[in-house]
Amino acid sequence: MSSSRTAGLTATGTIGAAHQSLRDQVYVELRERIIDGRYPSGHRVVERELADELGVSRIPVREAIQRLETEGFIAAQARKGAFVAPLGPVEAADFFDIREHLEALAASLAARRADRDGLRTLERLLDRARRAADSSRRTRELGSVHADFHQQIVVMSGNPLLQGLMAPLDGRLRRLFSLTSEPGDGPVMCGEHELLYEAIRSGDAEAAERIARRHVAGTRETAMQMLAAAATTADTTTAAPADPGPRLRP
Repeated sequence: MSSSRTAGLTATGTIGAAHQSLRDQVYVELRERIIDGRYPSGHRVVERELADELGVSRIPVREAIQRLETEGFIAAQARKGAFVAPLGPVEAADFFDIREHLEALAASLAARRADRDGLRTLERLLDRARRAADSSRRTRELGSVHADFHQQIVVMSGNPLLQGLMAPLDGRLRRLFSLTSEPGDGPVMCGEHELLYEAIRSGDAEAAERIARRHVAGTRETAMQMLAAAATTADTTTAAPADPGPRLRP
């Protein structure tokens, strides 16, 4: 890559920490844009435009797109190019089928294996969630903290294989929270997480598993209703194929 491109990347500061490889920086930036909704479902992803926008060569962009396609964030269609993959009721149902069982297992294992450091991390995340829940302007932050809470429980399970299975789901969970979180969700979510935390802290594996399963089931019902309503709205507002979206912008 030319020195001018490197300088442009550093100056804009748009794609992450300097210690990451360029490929990883591009990947993280595109992933975050999809997760937080800046690139919605159907948004066209153009390699050349992204390279120009981020001030990098097309190689790291191509590699990032390929990685995101493998993880299910981007879908490629012959003669149509690459687009942000949909996240509707069908995709969400498949996601929740897996998440319910794996998160219940993670909670059960975490209750058996929780240590002081892990519990303190959960406490800090609960505190952050409570503060975010007090402000209607921090809905996006609240969704991110809730995802961090679930990820920490997986870490506390102490099961590397389970962690590996859950890792690809983390980004989808964050995207789902971003799409379906509403200001009024905060107190309810915090309350359910506090119950789960208490079960883990007390070492009650059966209660932790039961609470985790119930929590995911409740989240599923709410998310499916919102995604179904969004899909219905999209179907009734246009009879034409979905617009792949405007040219990518910062």
